[in-house]
Amino acid sequence: MSTIQSVLITGANAGLGRESARQLALQDSIRKIYLACRSKAKAKAAKAQLEVETGRKIFEIVLMDVVKPETVRAAVAMLQTPVDAVVLNAGGSGGSTPFAKTKDGVSHIFAVNVLGHVVLVDELLERQLLTSTVLYAGSEAARGIPKMGMPVPEMKTSSVAEYAAVIDGSKFGSKPDPMVAYGYVKLQAAMWMASMARQHPHIRFVTMSPGGTTGTAGFDDLPFLKRLFFKHIGGVLMPRLGMMHKIETGARRYVDGLLDAKFKTGRFYASAGKFPTGPVVDQEGQTAGYGNPEFQDNANLAVRRFI
Repeated sequence: MSTIQSVLITGANAGLGRESARQLALQDSIRKIYLACRSKAKAKAAKAQLEVETGRKIFEIVLMDVVKPETVRAAVAMLQTPVDAVVLNAGGSGGSTPFAKTKDGVSHIFAVNVLGHVVLVDELLERQLLTSTVLYAGSEAARGIPKMGMPVPEMKTSSVAEYAAVIDGSKFGSKPDPMVAYGYVKLQAAMWMASMARQHPHIRFVTMSPGGTTGTAGFDDLPFLKRLFFKHIGGVLMPRLGMMHKIETGARRYVDGLLDAKFKTGRFYASAGKFPTGPVVDQEGQTAGYGNPEFQDNANLAVRRFI
Protein backbone atom coordinates (compact mmCIF):
# COMPACT_ATOMS: atom_id res chain seq x y z
CA MET A 1 0.00 0.00 0.00
CA SER A 2 1.49 3.29 -1.13
CA THR A 3 1.50 6.71 0.50
CA ILE A 4 -1.77 8.51 -0.22
CA GLN A 5 -1.25 11.54 -2.46
CA SER A 6 -4.42 11.42 -4.58
CA VAL A 7 -8.01 10.83 -3.47
CA LEU A 8 -11.30 10.45 -5.33
CA ILE A 9 -14.43 11.34 -3.34
CA THR A 10 -17.97 10.50 -4.45
CA GLY A 11 -20.71 12.98 -3.61
CA ALA A 12 -18.00 15.61 -3.21
CA ASN A 13 -19.91 18.80 -3.96
CA ALA A 14 -21.75 19.04 -0.63
CA GLY A 15 -21.95 17.84 2.95
CA LEU A 16 -19.41 15.37 4.25
CA GLY A 17 -17.89 14.82 0.82
CA ARG A 18 -17.11 18.47 0.32
CA GLU A 19 -15.86 18.94 3.88
CA SER A 20 -13.57 15.92 3.67
CA ALA A 21 -12.19 17.30 0.39
CA ARG A 22 -11.47 20.59 2.16
CA GLN A 23 -9.74 18.91 5.09
CA LEU A 24 -7.70 16.63 2.85
CA ALA A 25 -6.54 19.61 0.77
CA LEU A 26 -5.07 21.11 3.93
CA GLN A 27 -2.75 18.10 4.20
CA ASP A 28 0.59 18.86 2.52
CA SER A 29 0.93 15.23 1.43
CA ILE A 30 -2.23 15.38 -0.72
CA ARG A 31 -1.47 16.49 -4.28
CA LYS A 32 -4.71 15.73 -6.17
CA ILE A 33 -8.40 15.44 -5.19
CA TYR A 34 -11.00 14.20 -7.65
CA LEU A 35 -14.49 15.56 -7.00
CA ALA A 36 -16.85 12.84 -8.26
CA CYS A 37 -20.31 14.37 -8.68
CA ARG A 38 -23.55 13.98 -10.64
CA SER A 39 -23.98 17.65 -11.54
CA LYS A 40 -21.31 19.48 -13.50
CA ALA A 41 -22.62 22.86 -12.35
CA LYS A 42 -22.57 21.91 -8.67
CA ALA A 43 -19.15 20.31 -9.04
CA LYS A 44 -17.72 23.46 -10.65
CA ALA A 45 -19.17 25.63 -7.88
CA ALA A 46 -17.71 23.36 -5.20
CA LYS A 47 -14.33 23.29 -6.92
CA ALA A 48 -14.18 27.08 -7.08
CA GLN A 49 -15.15 27.44 -3.42
CA LEU A 50 -12.66 24.81 -2.29
CA GLU A 51 -9.84 26.50 -4.18
CA VAL A 52 -10.61 29.77 -2.39
CA GLU A 53 -10.96 28.14 1.04
CA THR A 54 -7.80 26.04 0.82
CA GLY A 55 -5.60 28.21 -1.39
CA ARG A 56 -4.80 25.15 -3.51
CA LYS A 57 -5.70 24.27 -7.10
CA ILE A 58 -5.51 20.51 -6.79
CA PHE A 59 -9.15 19.67 -7.50
CA GLU A 60 -10.38 17.90 -10.62
CA ILE A 61 -13.99 17.14 -11.53
CA VAL A 62 -15.13 13.61 -12.42
CA LEU A 63 -18.75 13.25 -13.49
CA MET A 64 -20.60 10.12 -12.36
CA ASP A 65 -23.94 9.13 -10.86
CA VAL A 66 -23.52 6.12 -8.56
CA VAL A 67 -27.15 5.13 -9.15
CA LYS A 68 -26.22 4.56 -12.82
CA PRO A 69 -23.32 2.07 -13.07
CA GLU A 70 -22.73 2.90 -16.71
CA THR A 71 -21.72 6.45 -15.75
CA VAL A 72 -19.31 5.07 -13.16
CA ARG A 73 -17.67 2.80 -15.74
CA ALA A 74 -17.42 5.67 -18.22
CA ALA A 75 -15.81 7.94 -15.61
CA VAL A 76 -13.19 5.35 -14.63
CA ALA A 77 -12.41 4.71 -18.30
CA MET A 78 -11.43 8.39 -18.63
CA LEU A 79 -8.94 8.37 -15.74
CA GLN A 80 -5.42 8.77 -17.05
CA THR A 81 -3.45 7.97 -13.90
CA PRO A 82 -3.98 5.73 -10.85
CA VAL A 83 -5.72 7.01 -7.73
CA ASP A 84 -4.23 6.22 -4.34
CA ALA A 85 -7.50 6.26 -2.40
CA VAL A 86 -11.24 6.56 -2.82
CA VAL A 87 -13.83 7.81 -0.33
CA LEU A 88 -17.18 6.15 -1.05
CA ASN A 89 -19.23 8.93 0.43
CA ALA A 90 -22.29 9.36 -1.83
CA GLY A 91 -25.49 7.98 -0.32
CA GLY A 92 -28.69 8.88 1.43
CA SER A 93 -32.23 7.65 1.87
CA GLY A 94 -32.78 6.90 -1.81
CA GLY A 95 -34.62 10.00 -2.98
CA SER A 96 -38.39 10.35 -3.15
CA THR A 97 -38.77 6.71 -4.33
CA PRO A 98 -36.28 4.74 -2.18
CA PHE A 99 -37.80 1.34 -3.03
CA ALA A 100 -38.35 1.87 -6.74
CA LYS A 101 -36.15 -0.41 -8.84
CA THR A 102 -33.33 0.63 -11.12
CA LYS A 103 -32.91 -1.17 -14.44
CA ASP A 104 -30.53 -3.51 -12.60
CA GLY A 105 -33.34 -4.62 -10.27
CA VAL A 106 -31.87 -2.80 -7.28
CA SER A 107 -33.79 -0.47 -4.97
CA HIS A 108 -32.79 3.18 -5.24
CA ILE A 109 -31.69 3.23 -1.61
CA PHE A 110 -29.29 0.34 -2.24
CA ALA A 111 -28.09 1.70 -5.58
CA VAL A 112 -27.06 5.10 -4.22
CA ASN A 113 -25.38 3.72 -1.11
CA VAL A 114 -23.75 0.54 -2.39
CA LEU A 115 -24.14 -0.72 -5.96
CA GLY A 116 -22.46 2.20 -7.72
CA HIS A 117 -19.59 2.05 -5.26
CA VAL A 118 -19.10 -1.67 -5.84
CA VAL A 119 -18.87 -1.00 -9.57
CA LEU A 120 -16.44 1.87 -8.97
CA VAL A 121 -14.08 -0.23 -6.86
CA ASP A 122 -14.30 -3.18 -9.25
CA GLU A 123 -13.47 -0.99 -12.24
CA LEU A 124 -10.54 0.67 -10.50
CA LEU A 125 -9.11 -2.67 -9.44
CA GLU A 126 -9.60 -4.28 -12.84
CA ARG A 127 -7.83 -1.40 -14.58
CA GLN A 128 -5.11 -1.30 -11.89
CA LEU A 129 -5.99 2.29 -11.08
CA LEU A 130 -6.13 1.95 -7.28
CA THR A 131 -2.96 1.76 -5.22
CA SER A 132 -3.73 2.12 -1.51
CA THR A 133 -7.06 2.55 0.29
CA VAL A 134 -10.83 2.32 -0.06
CA LEU A 135 -12.80 4.12 2.66
CA TYR A 136 -16.54 3.52 2.75
CA ALA A 137 -18.85 5.95 4.54
CA GLY A 138 -20.48 3.61 7.00
CA SER A 139 -23.32 4.46 9.33
CA GLU A 140 -24.27 4.11 12.96
CA ALA A 141 -27.54 2.69 11.62
CA ALA A 142 -25.63 -0.48 10.70
CA ARG A 143 -25.15 -1.22 14.40
CA GLY A 144 -28.50 0.26 15.40
CA ILE A 145 -29.24 3.07 17.84
CA PRO A 146 -32.75 2.39 19.20
CA LYS A 147 -32.75 5.56 21.30
CA MET A 148 -32.59 7.55 18.04
CA GLY A 149 -35.15 5.49 16.14
CA MET A 150 -32.57 3.30 14.40
CA PRO A 151 -33.45 -0.35 15.11
CA VAL A 152 -30.70 -2.97 15.18
CA PRO A 153 -30.63 -4.75 11.79
CA GLU A 154 -31.59 -8.39 12.34
CA MET A 155 -30.44 -10.81 9.67
CA LYS A 156 -32.05 -14.21 10.17
CA THR A 157 -29.60 -16.34 8.15
CA SER A 158 -27.17 -13.86 6.51
CA SER A 159 -27.46 -16.04 3.41
CA VAL A 160 -26.88 -14.86 -0.14
CA ALA A 161 -30.64 -14.97 -0.68
CA GLU A 162 -31.36 -12.83 2.38
CA TYR A 163 -28.79 -10.25 1.33
CA ALA A 164 -30.29 -10.24 -2.16
CA ALA A 165 -33.64 -9.43 -0.53
CA VAL A 166 -32.03 -6.41 1.12
CA ILE A 167 -30.75 -5.31 -2.29
CA ASP A 168 -34.06 -5.52 -4.14
CA GLY A 169 -36.07 -4.34 -1.12
CA SER A 170 -38.22 -7.45 -0.78
CA LYS A 171 -36.93 -8.07 2.77
CA PHE A 172 -38.82 -5.03 4.02
CA GLY A 173 -42.40 -6.07 3.20
CA SER A 174 -45.26 -4.19 1.60
CA LYS A 175 -44.85 -0.98 3.62
CA PRO A 176 -41.08 -0.51 3.89
CA ASP A 177 -39.55 2.22 6.03
CA PRO A 178 -36.44 3.79 4.46
CA MET A 179 -34.94 4.45 7.90
CA VAL A 180 -35.13 0.74 8.72
CA ALA A 181 -33.85 -0.33 5.31
CA TYR A 182 -30.97 2.12 5.55
CA GLY A 183 -29.45 0.24 8.49
CA TYR A 184 -29.53 -3.07 6.61
CA VAL A 185 -28.08 -1.49 3.48
CA LYS A 186 -25.21 0.05 5.40
CA LEU A 187 -24.55 -3.20 7.27
CA GLN A 188 -24.35 -5.08 3.98
CA ALA A 189 -21.92 -2.50 2.65
CA ALA A 190 -19.65 -2.99 5.67
CA MET A 191 -19.79 -6.76 5.12
CA TRP A 192 -18.92 -6.31 1.43
CA MET A 193 -15.93 -4.18 2.40
CA ALA A 194 -14.68 -6.84 4.83
CA SER A 195 -15.00 -9.51 2.15
CA MET A 196 -13.09 -7.37 -0.33
CA ALA A 197 -10.31 -6.82 2.22
CA ARG A 198 -9.64 -10.55 2.34
CA GLN A 199 -9.80 -10.90 -1.44
CA HIS A 200 -7.48 -7.96 -2.13
CA PRO A 201 -4.87 -7.87 0.65
CA HIS A 202 -2.72 -5.31 -1.19
CA ILE A 203 -5.49 -2.70 -0.72
CA ARG A 204 -6.75 -1.39 2.62
CA PHE A 205 -10.57 -1.44 2.95
CA VAL A 206 -11.87 0.63 5.89
CA THR A 207 -15.52 1.27 6.75
CA MET A 208 -15.81 4.44 8.82
CA SER A 209 -19.02 5.90 10.21
CA PRO A 210 -18.99 9.70 10.27
CA GLY A 211 -21.28 9.50 13.29
CA GLY A 212 -24.37 11.60 13.87
CA THR A 213 -23.49 14.62 11.78
CA THR A 214 -25.35 17.89 11.34
CA GLY A 215 -25.30 19.86 8.11
CA THR A 216 -25.64 16.97 5.64
CA ALA A 217 -28.28 16.30 2.98
CA GLY A 218 -28.79 12.69 3.98
CA PHE A 219 -32.27 13.24 5.42
CA ASP A 220 -33.60 15.60 2.73
CA ASP A 221 -35.76 12.95 1.08
CA LEU A 222 -37.36 11.48 4.20
CA PRO A 223 -41.10 11.92 4.84
CA PHE A 224 -41.91 15.39 6.14
CA LEU A 225 -42.23 14.63 9.86
CA LYS A 226 -39.03 12.58 10.03
CA ARG A 227 -37.19 15.18 7.95
CA LEU A 228 -38.44 17.94 10.26
CA PHE A 229 -37.16 16.07 13.30
CA PHE A 230 -33.73 15.00 12.04
CA LYS A 231 -32.81 18.16 10.13
CA HIS A 232 -34.41 20.89 12.22
CA ILE A 233 -35.66 19.91 15.67
CA GLY A 234 -33.11 17.15 16.21
CA GLY A 235 -30.45 19.12 14.39
CA VAL A 236 -30.66 21.78 17.11
CA LEU A 237 -31.31 19.67 20.21
CA MET A 238 -29.19 16.59 19.52
CA PRO A 239 -25.82 18.38 19.39
CA ARG A 240 -26.61 20.05 22.71
CA LEU A 241 -27.37 16.65 24.22
CA GLY A 242 -24.20 15.09 22.84
CA MET A 243 -26.18 12.98 20.36
CA MET A 244 -24.75 14.59 17.20
CA HIS A 245 -21.64 16.53 16.24
CA LYS A 246 -20.59 19.06 13.62
CA ILE A 247 -19.88 18.16 10.02
CA GLU A 248 -16.20 18.97 10.55
CA THR A 249 -15.99 16.20 13.16
CA GLY A 250 -17.68 13.67 10.89
CA ALA A 251 -15.37 14.49 7.98
CA ARG A 252 -12.35 14.27 10.29
CA ARG A 253 -13.24 10.62 10.85
CA TYR A 254 -12.90 10.06 7.10
CA VAL A 255 -9.54 11.81 6.97
CA ASP A 256 -8.23 9.86 9.94
CA GLY A 257 -9.50 6.60 8.48
CA LEU A 258 -7.59 7.30 5.28
CA LEU A 259 -4.33 8.59 6.67
CA ASP A 260 -3.91 6.87 10.05
CA ALA A 261 -2.60 3.30 9.74
CA LYS A 262 -4.13 2.32 13.09
CA PHE A 263 -7.42 1.86 11.23
CA LYS A 264 -7.07 -1.66 9.90
CA THR A 265 -8.26 -3.21 6.68
CA GLY A 266 -11.50 -5.14 6.74
CA ARG A 267 -12.78 -3.33 9.82
CA PHE A 268 -15.91 -1.29 10.51
CA TYR A 269 -15.40 1.64 12.86
CA ALA A 270 -18.27 3.45 14.55
CA SER A 271 -19.07 5.12 17.85
CA ALA A 272 -18.70 3.09 21.02
CA GLY A 273 -21.62 4.32 23.09
CA LYS A 274 -25.38 4.64 22.94
CA PHE A 275 -25.15 7.72 20.74
CA PRO A 276 -23.32 8.32 17.42
CA THR A 277 -20.61 10.57 18.83
CA GLY A 278 -17.28 10.28 20.62
CA PRO A 279 -14.35 7.98 19.86
CA VAL A 280 -14.75 5.24 17.26
CA VAL A 281 -14.16 1.55 17.95
CA ASP A 282 -13.86 -1.59 15.87
CA GLN A 283 -17.38 -3.02 15.60
CA GLU A 284 -16.33 -6.67 15.47
CA GLY A 285 -17.92 -8.24 18.53
CA GLN A 286 -20.29 -5.29 18.90
CA THR A 287 -22.30 -5.52 15.67
CA ALA A 288 -23.96 -8.95 15.43
CA GLY A 289 -22.47 -11.19 12.75
CA TYR A 290 -20.10 -8.56 11.44
CA GLY A 291 -16.92 -10.55 12.01
CA ASN A 292 -18.19 -13.73 10.30
CA PRO A 293 -16.24 -14.31 7.03
CA GLU A 294 -19.00 -16.49 5.57
CA PHE A 295 -21.59 -13.75 6.11
CA GLN A 296 -19.23 -11.18 4.65
CA ASP A 297 -18.73 -13.26 1.51
CA ASN A 298 -22.48 -13.87 1.23
CA ALA A 299 -23.08 -10.12 1.27
CA ASN A 300 -20.51 -9.69 -1.49
CA LEU A 301 -21.85 -12.57 -3.58
CA ALA A 302 -25.38 -11.18 -3.35
CA VAL A 303 -24.28 -7.86 -4.83
CA ARG A 304 -22.64 -9.71 -7.72
CA ARG A 305 -26.07 -11.04 -8.75
CA PHE A 306 -27.04 -7.51 -9.77
CA ILE A 307 -23.92 -6.41 -11.66
